[in-house]
Amino acid sequence: MTGPGSEPVTETDTEAADVPETEDVFAQPDSEDTVDAALDEAVSDASGSDRETELIADLQRVHAEYANYRRRAERDKVSAQQYGKGDLIRSLLPVLDDLDRARAHGDLEAGPLRAVADKITETLSSAGLAAFGAEGDPFDPALHEAVQNEGDGSNPVIGNVYRQGFRLGDRVLRTAMVVVVDGPEPDAPASQE
Repeated sequence: MTGPGSEPVTETDTEAADVPETEDVFAQPDSEDTVDAALDEAVSDASGSDRETELIADLQRVHAEYANYRRRAERDKVSAQQYGKGDLIRSLLPVLDDLDRARAHGDLEAGPLRAVADKITETLSSAGLAAFGAEGDPFDPALHEAVQNEGDGSNPVIGNVYRQGFRLGDRVLRTAMVVVVDGPEPDAPASQE
């Protein structure tokens, strides 16, 4: 529709226009070796002018920064996955406690529930979950939560375990709830008479 003082509208065929091919700017090089080889070639081809040397140094610095960024991003990704796995396993620890109580009561000696309990335990163990806090182990306040202390504390060991502790790799998911007792005294060196 044209009105007074307006120009007529014309249609153009946009498909017929030649669209130049564009390269994928985000395409990764085939390997880091090809980038390193290109940098080495550029360094050897430099005629020694200050500007070229400065640009090559900048290029090498940017390349090193990018390589460090990629390594850091991969490390952060693995760390985030580990924390996510740890949070999921931590939410399953009450289920493991119930299975341990059922096993201690004798409900898991035979039958289908034993097979399910064994599969759950095996799956979590293969994911890296490890239990700790057995009777007779030395007491470690970083790993064990003492709810009772029976003795003078000269040689503290675990006497009774109320709740088992768990770790995933090096990370403690839950401390063990234990009773601390005095263990047998370490053997004293034989005195000479």
